[in-house]
Amino acid sequence: MKDSPKTIKIDNIEYVPKDSYEPAEKLDGLDYVIVRTYSAGVFAGYLKSRKDREVELLNARRIWYWAGAASLSQLAIDGTSNPDSCQFPCEVGKVELLEVIEILYCSEKARQSIQSVKIWKQ
Repeated sequence: MKDSPKTIKIDNIEYVPKDSYEPAEKLDGLDYVIVRTYSAGVFAGYLKSRKDREVELLNARRIWYWAGAASLSQLAIDGTSNPDSCQFPCEVGKVELLEVIEILYCSEKARQSIQSVKIWKQ
């Protein structure tokens, strides 16, 4: 019997079965997320707390510039296919973000990809 497809494409958008998504490994029970703010930019890290539009992340990296993903949504699922072109500064132990407008929960593949991007500095 032929195996069922792993993905399907509709209007040039590739979809994967729900059961193929592996959530990111947690840190002390905390989810690994990408957070977009109104004016401070985008960060990836472990979600320690959220109250209204304020979020606290641990082991967080600013996503200054990314390549190899069409959107933050794809970055949260697939990670980057072009890590050498990404600009992610060093990780900080804790950051408090205000005016959060989006929280994307990452897959394990994305977490590994984001954390493995070389530290960008000047």
